[in-house]
Amino acid sequence: MNKNKPVIISASRATDVPAFYGEWIIDKLKKGYCKWINPFNGNKKTISFDNLRLIVFWTKNPSPFMKYLNLIDKMGYNYYFLYTVNDYEREGLEPNLPSLKKRIESFKKLSKKIGKDKVLWRFDPLILTENINVEDLIKKIQAIGEKIKNYTNRFIFSYADIEKYRKVRNNLKREGIKYRIISENDKFNIAKKINKVAQNWNLKITTCGEDIDLKKYGIYKGKCIDDSLMINNFYDDKELMKFLGVNSKLNLLNESPKNLKDKGQREECRCIESKDIGQYNTCMHLCKYCYANSSKKSVKKNFENHRYSKDTIY
Repeated sequence: MNKNKPVIISASRATDVPAFYGEWIIDKLKKGYCKWINPFNGNKKTISFDNLRLIVFWTKNPSPFMKYLNLIDKMGYNYYFLYTVNDYEREGLEPNLPSLKKRIESFKKLSKKIGKDKVLWRFDPLILTENINVEDLIKKIQAIGEKIKNYTNRFIFSYADIEKYRKVRNNLKREGIKYRIISENDKFNIAKKINKVAQNWNLKITTCGEDIDLKKYGIYKGKCIDDSLMINNFYDDKELMKFLGVNSKLNLLNESPKNLKDKGQREECRCIESKDIGQYNTCMHLCKYCYANSSKKSVKKNFENHRYSKDTIY
């Protein structure tokens, strides 16, 4: 895939575009391009939408963006949502989110509008602290799952990788949150308990970016940018299928015949290629465990400097 003329864009692992930058991305889709700043070297690149066929939206609050969905439909773009619904209300880990009740309501509303195949539930990350133990996590997952199990077909989760991300460690320590590293035994224990509470949900359960094998609990390594989902939902899009390597219904299997793994993601990630157009230090949810924000000050500065007419987010 030409990274400057992507077939698939991701909006975004780095920030919540639907919650905060909806007007911006709609303006860019109309113009046919956006610009993206490389966070490692500061170089600015033009991302053309000439070949764009699908948008994957990552969000914790799609409500501000739902008014634009009919317009995106008219533009002819395919899309689906990775909707993270966690419950860290009592602990205050996600300070700027709507209430859990409102997020569950918006999950159902979005599912009814675009179909439950295109709204994937993420509980991410699973984190253990002095105030959250394994049983607490399972109760949180179960309570949400019972409410939205009929509005999605997939449940995705990941374990907090605190030791791998310096930003995460720094943010948690800055906020005075005493976290506990999730051991391999914890991971197996959590998976076993998820399997038990989810027995009647009829959901495909997958992990995100995890190396651990949980198949014995009915949990598989998944893809968030998922070619099998695209094939099943957007088969009539010939250009998208061509990109995926699907030429006929004979190829309509669990995944496309091409190896499209995104080499820009960590080894454990199984997502296929996409171009992320988000920017770090721009998400105003200010989740205390976030890997994409380095400080509240930088986020607030970038958010204040944001104008939807700018080519980049800030």
